[in-house]
Amino acid sequence: MQDLLDPMRPTAPSTVPPSAAGNTPSRALPLSPAALLLLVLLLALAWFLQLNWRHLIPSDEGRYAEMAREMLVTGDWITPRYNGYKYFEKPPLQTWFNAITFAWFGLGDWQARLYTALCGFAGILLVGYTGARVFNSAAGLMAALVLATSPYWNLMGHFNVLDTGLAFWMALTLCSLLLAQRAHLPAGARRGWMWLCWASMALAVLSKGLVGLILPGAALVIYTVVARDWAVWKRLYLISGALVFAGIVLPWFVLVQRNNPEFFHYFFIVQQFERYLTPAQNRPGPFYYFAGVLLVGFLPWVSIAAQSVRQGWRMPRQQNGFAPVTLLLVWSAFIFLFFSASHSKLISYTLPVAPALALVIGLYLPGVTRTQWRRHLLGYAAFLAIAAVVAYIALIGHGDEKTPNALYREFAVWVEIAIGVGLVLTLLAGWLVRRRALPSGAAPTATSIVVFGIGWFLLGALGGNGHEVFGRHSSGALLAPAVRAELAKLPADTPFYSVDMLDHTLPFYVRHTTIMVQHADELWFGATIEPNKWIPTVDQWRARWHEPGPALALLPPSLYGQLAADGVPMRVIARDTRRVVVAKP
Repeated sequence: MQDLLDPMRPTAPSTVPPSAAGNTPSRALPLSPAALLLLVLLLALAWFLQLNWRHLIPSDEGRYAEMAREMLVTGDWITPRYNGYKYFEKPPLQTWFNAITFAWFGLGDWQARLYTALCGFAGILLVGYTGARVFNSAAGLMAALVLATSPYWNLMGHFNVLDTGLAFWMALTLCSLLLAQRAHLPAGARRGWMWLCWASMALAVLSKGLVGLILPGAALVIYTVVARDWAVWKRLYLISGALVFAGIVLPWFVLVQRNNPEFFHYFFIVQQFERYLTPAQNRPGPFYYFAGVLLVGFLPWVSIAAQSVRQGWRMPRQQNGFAPVTLLLVWSAFIFLFFSASHSKLISYTLPVAPALALVIGLYLPGVTRTQWRRHLLGYAAFLAIAAVVAYIALIGHGDEKTPNALYREFAVWVEIAIGVGLVLTLLAGWLVRRRALPSGAAPTATSIVVFGIGWFLLGALGGNGHEVFGRHSSGALLAPAVRAELAKLPADTPFYSVDMLDHTLPFYVRHTTIMVQHADELWFGATIEPNKWIPTVDQWRARWHEPGPALALLPPSLYGQLAADGVPMRVIARDTRRVVVAKP
C-alpha cells in the first residue's frame, strides 16, 4: 500500500492555489491511479455493505419506507400516502426511488436505504471531481476524503431520510454551477453544465420543496453582492434553464393538485411557510443549534476549519471574475443562518452545507505543513482517549422502563470499539509522519492523511451501526413475525387499529397499514380530509371492537393495562416495552 500512496511533494504550502482549471499550475494528485481506484473500491464496499446491518428506526426511516411500500402496492404514483392517509408534507422523489427499489429488489432494510446511500456515495465522488476540475487534483482528493470521513455525511448517508437526497441534488446544483463558470470553457460545455444545474435544482425541489430553489437562488444573489460579480448572471442560461427546471418540476405539481384540490394550501402554506415561521411542528432549538451539529459533524477536521476559511476568503478570482471559494463560503453561511433562524430544527437540515465545506477544507488540506499535521494528530489522539472514558461513564448509567440499562451497556461496547479503532489509526497516522525524515515545513504524506480519514470513517460506521442494540427494539421488527403470522390467518382487509399512538416502523415490517384511533399525530391532515378512515375516540373504537369480525390493535402498554382492567376482550399476539399488539379472542 505504501508503494501505491505516493507522498505529497515536500514543499511549503502555496498561499495562492489555482483559481480555475488551466489558470495556474495545479498540485499533482498525491496518489497513483491504482491507489485511487483501490480507495474508491474499498470505500464503495464499506459504504454499501453496512446498509442491512441495522433495522429501520422511527420516525423518518420507517415512515418513508412505508410510504414507498404503499405507493408500490396501490400503484398510485401521484398522491403520496402514509398509513393509507394522504400525506403531502414532502414531494415524492425519494418515495418514487424507494418504490422502484422495492419493485426491483423486494422489501427490506437495505432496499429502503439504497437511494440515500447512493446519494451519499455519489456526493463524495461529485465533490472529488469538482475539486479536481475547479481547483486541482490534490484538492479534489482531499475534499472527497473530508466529506466521506465526516460523521455528518457518513451517518446521514446511511439513514433513510429526505435530507441526504436533498443535500446531493443541491450539491449537484452547486458543483454544476462551479464547473460551468470555469474560465475559457467552450459555450457548449458551459450550457450543458448549466442545464444540469437547473435540472438538479428541480430535483432538489421534488426532494423536499421550495428550499431546493430558495437556498441556491438566495446564495447566488448574496454571492453576487459580496463578490460584486454581476457578470455571472450572463452565463446562467436563464431562459433555457428555467424551461428545463419547469419541465421537471411542474408535471407532478399539476397532477397532484388536479387530483387533490386541498394540496396547494397544505403543502405550500402549512408545510413550507408555517413550518419555517412558526413553532407549530414542535421542533424547537436555540439559534446556535446547528453550530453544535456542524462541530460534531465535521469533528475530524475542526482543528483546520478556521484556517481553511481564512485561506479560502483570500483566494484570487478566476480570469473571468468568478470567485468559486467565495460562493462556497456564502453558500455555507447562508444555509447555516437560514435554518438557524427557523422555528423548526432537526439535525439533518444543514446537511447541504457539508459538500461546500468539504471543498473549502479540501483545498486547504494539501498545504498543511508536517508540523501542523503532527499537532493535529496529537490533539485528536488526546481527544479520543478522553472521549473513550467520558462516553463509557455517560452510557453505563442510563436506562429506563422502555430502554433498559443493559442496552446502554451493550451500546457502550460498540462506542468503545469505534473510538478505539479511531485512536489506533490516528496513532498510526502520526507514526507515518514521524518515520519520514522531512523538513518541518514540508507537507505530510498522503498515506498519513488517508489513514487518519479511514480511522474516522470506521469510527462513525461502527458507532452508527452499534445503535442497532436500540434499533432492533424501537423498530418493532422483533414483533413483526408473530403479527404477520396472525394476519396470514385472516382476510386481507382485516382492520388493524393503532390506538392512541402512531408507530412509524411496525406497519412496514408487518406489511399492513393501521387505522388511527384518537391520536392522529402527524396524520391529522389526512384524517381531516378523509374522516371516514379514522376513529376520533377510544370509546368509539371500543364499540367497533365488539362488532363481529376479526381485528387487530396496536396499543401503548399503559392503555393496554387500562383496557384489560376494564374487561375489554383482547388476546396478546406480541409485545415489548413500547407496544402491545392484540387480536380479538
